[in-house]
Order: sequence, then structure tokens, then C-alpha cells
Amino acid sequence: MKNNENILKELKVLFVEDEVNISKLLKDAISDYFFSFTIANNGEEGLEKYKKINPDFIITDIMMPKLDGLDMTKEIRKENETIPIIVLSAFSDKEKLLKAIDIGITKYFIKPFDPDELLEYLVTIASKLNKSRIICLNKHFTFDNNTNNLFEDEQLINITKREKSFINLLIKNKNNITSSDELKETLWENEEVTDERVRTFIKRLRKKTSKELIKNISGQGYLISVDNI
Repeated sequence: MKNNENILKELKVLFVEDEVNISKLLKDAISDYFFSFTIANNGEEGLEKYKKINPDFIITDIMMPKLDGLDMTKEIRKENETIPIIVLSAFSDKEKLLKAIDIGITKYFIKPFDPDELLEYLVTIASKLNKSRIICLNKHFTFDNNTNNLFEDEQLINITKREKSFINLLIKNKNNITSSDELKETLWENEEVTDERVRTFIKRLRKKTSKELIKNISGQGYLISVDNI
């Protein structure tokens, strides 16, 4: 599996499954091959973790509490039409299979499934992913959107998890201005955050990087300087 490890080791998996035994089985079987393997216990949690970790693959059960796998997939497809989504389900009836295909499921595995067979399938589609991992922000700075690592002239910059999320958010928004309110909601979630705290946060990041990297649009929000998004 050496070549497979090379293909998968930078990729992130989100596994959405409410049955603890199945989650543990799959994590134990294949998680070591990936950069990260994140588990969510239902569709609502799956959506939350999808937005936080930006996975390369999603593997999901269909029948789950709160939000099932197909409804979760519908929500994800509204903003990402290309991410591979693999369904694991005990249901083998044609109606659910057709519905899954109709909303953009990439592959359908019937439980009980063989983890090695699933792994081989992930290797196959990983080799076909047309995904630009390294984003050139300017002539000095690059960002790896799999690991959320920032580099200056190929040297890793030590930034916090929140700073990584901030840069990732600006890149996702591309040429659109990201408002202070969106930053507060995304980076601090349920915390009460002042405008001054946001400005201090960005000032510290600029000290680690460059004044030119993060642009302040007066009274509106922030943009990132990007060469190739």
C-alpha cells in the first residue's frame, strides 16, 4: 500500500455515521492512510464539521437522527458540486439508490462493507482529483488548503488554528469582501467579540506575515491578496 499512502497522506476524510461500532471499525481500518479522519455522529454535525475542516472526501450513512445522509448531501451540494460523497447504507432498495444518485452521490456501498474495498475506491478517486492544493497568495506566500498551513518562501509560518481558519475563509470568499460580522460568527462562534478584538487579531497576523497580505476595506471588511484564485 506504499503508493496508496503517498496518494492519500495529504487528504482529509469526513465520516458521518451514528453507529459507534461502525465508526470505530472504519477509523481503525483506514484512518492511518490519511492526513486526518474526522467523525460526525449525525447529518447536522456532519454539516458543521464539513464547513470547519474542508474535507477532500465525505463518507456517510443514510439513516441518521437530526438530518439524514441524503439531506446532508443536498445541503453540501449547494456549495460544492465536486467533492466525492460516498454512501454506506443497509438499504439496497432501488428507490433510495436512485435518490442518492440523483442528488450527486459519487458511490454507494451496501452494509456490511469491506473497508479494504472502500479504501481501494478512495485511492482510485484520489488519483483523479483535480484539486490544486497549494494556493499562491503572492510572490512570497502560499497556503496549503488541505493542511491549512501558511508558507513564506517555502518556510512554514507558525500561526494559530484560528488564524488558519481566517485565511481559509478569505480564500473561500475569493474576491468578495469578508465582513467583521462574518468573521465573528465563523471564527468565534457563540462568543461575544468586539470590533477591537477583531482588529487586534488581524494586526497580530499581519505582524507574523505581511501588511500587504490582508487588505482592510474601510467600513466593509477584509480581502486577501491572491494571485491565482
